Amino acid sequence: MSAAAVGIPDAERLRGVQRRTIWILSLGQILGGLAFGATVSLGAVLAADISGDEAFSGWATASVTLGTALTAVPLAALARRGGRRPSLASGMLVAIVGVVLVVFATGARSFPLLIIAFVLVGAGQAANLQSRFAAADLATDASRGRDLSIVVWATTIGAVLGPNLVGPGEVIGDALGMPSLTGPYLFTIVAQALGIVLYLALLRPDPLRLAQRITAHHGAAGARVAHADRPGAARYAMLAIAGAHGVMVSVMAMTPVHLIHAGATLEIIGLTISLHIAGMYALSPVFGILADRLGRVATILVGQALLVASLVTAALGQHSAAAVTVALILLGLGWSATTVSGAALLTEASAEDRRTRRQGRNDFVMSLVGAIGAIVAGLVLSWIGYGGLALCALAIVAVVTALAPLGRTRPPAVGEERPAS
Repeated sequence: MSAAAVGIPDAERLRGVQRRTIWILSLGQILGGLAFGATVSLGAVLAADISGDEAFSGWATASVTLGTALTAVPLAALARRGGRRPSLASGMLVAIVGVVLVVFATGARSFPLLIIAFVLVGAGQAANLQSRFAAADLATDASRGRDLSIVVWATTIGAVLGPNLVGPGEVIGDALGMPSLTGPYLFTIVAQALGIVLYLALLRPDPLRLAQRITAHHGAAGARVAHADRPGAARYAMLAIAGAHGVMVSVMAMTPVHLIHAGATLEIIGLTISLHIAGMYALSPVFGILADRLGRVATILVGQALLVASLVTAALGQHSAAAVTVALILLGLGWSATTVSGAALLTEASAEDRRTRRQGRNDFVMSLVGAIGAIVAGLVLSWIGYGGLALCALAIVAVVTALAPLGRTRPPAVGEERPAS
């Protein structure tokens, strides 16, 4: 049966489909980033205020990342059965329910309900994470890092804007009689709702469903998306991504609390988090191109070097708001380099029949590590301070660096024998 008969476009049309897919996913990431930015900037403050104990301040971010972990595998399974469209939309819908519960929990001063609400919000972050893999569904080996990074980069717009909507959101929330510090979540609800409409209406053809048809049909088109399985490379990609995420979440989650202790205002905290999130996403295309040209593992190691610079800066300059801001920018850059190149490596190191399962498992592990890191970070902060927390995180970077494979990381074509490095 011909490729056209089973709904597979020719090479030129396939490139057009991929370009359109990248644009739609990028717009969805802008909306998702807007929602995530507002959540991060206020979560720790709400948790500390409602619980009455700053030791619980990390539980907000921990709950979001735990929710991301709990929903990553089910959303990946849904994607494999029905495609990316229903999976991405479902994650955003659950997040809307969570945001509404955040507002109710704050009004009721209920810390348990607040934690449950943030767990549900994590489903939106799981959808955001899955978008980067959706960008790689139809990508070629030469452009996989770049295509994936463009979608990651798009998050910059919403994520940087989100924390800076705290002031306007509070004005709107006060006018509507909402509990203090919950007004900005109105922007989150609107952004997530628009994202649902965008994915359901415009993400056609579904990139994963089309990639599955191409792989099943094989031929020249199948070579674009199918590779021999390399479990060793896939495991290292998952380790690197989880390690970078754990370091980033643990330090980032405690920064608002640390700055409050230093007398910073909510506006300064919002700006600091905005610059951190800009570091996470703004240069991701640069790291995507580096991953395509220098190699996936080499770019992961660049990310580890940036994380070391960040943690040392945070430890030595913990009493300077400017130094903390620089540290958080470097923290975001290190996370970006590692996760972009790691996601590209994981995708091409996984055969098509294992790919979405590993992607879901990867997001589960990285989010679980982030959740644990955020909880532990609150305890470490109260024990040895912000600088001590940064130095402790260096141990994770050391492990990822020490275990980096040194061999070739170019993906072999189907049927081609290569080392699994």
